[in-house]
Amino acid sequence: MLNEFGAQMLDVVLWISFVGVTISIFILVYRTIMGPTNPDRAVALDAIGINMMALVGLQAINLGTDRLNDVVLLIGILLFIGTIAIAKFLEKGVIIDRHNH
Repeated sequence: MLNEFGAQMLDVVLWISFVGVTISIFILVYRTIMGPTNPDRAVALDAIGINMMALVGLQAINLGTDRLNDVVLLIGILLFIGTIAIAKFLEKGVIIDRHNH
């Protein structure tokens, strides 16, 4: 149980965190679009996914529920698979090899 001051402080910290993560996502979208190289774009996309996980986690704290933990894990799993696919595409130029030589 939080007292009144603790609850107000939690609200302030949550809103500062929401604003910080949102600004970070906008900067990363700019880096994804304007990035000088493809690896920079891949890292920015990965960081956007991590920030999405942070936003969902902050919202779970804001709502006082643990029901969004599965969403955070799902985003993390999809983010991992996407990062592997992007890395393979940047290295080989294709994601799925059709020729088994």
